[in-house]
Amino acid sequence: MRIEINDYIVADSNICHGKLTFNGTRVMVWQILEMLRDGAPFEEIINAFPSLTREHINAALQYAADIARGKENVIINIPFKD
Repeated sequence: MRIEINDYIVADSNICHGKLTFNGTRVMVWQILEMLRDGAPFEEIINAFPSLTREHINAALQYAADIARGKENVIINIPFKD
């Protein structure tokens, strides 16, 4: 099962156990959010994960903001069944 969160973020039961990843990669959204939390600039993140762009990082930040704001229709936990 695959759920497209936005243009950049997906949840796919066949990729990283269904954790949120960036479309077309195995890079998990939480990894990027933690790097940002620790003060990593966008350039450092892109160097560490060359498949990502500024748009990917901004999509992760927007998704986190949507969750914190309590925006409706935001998927927080996706229960995949094997």
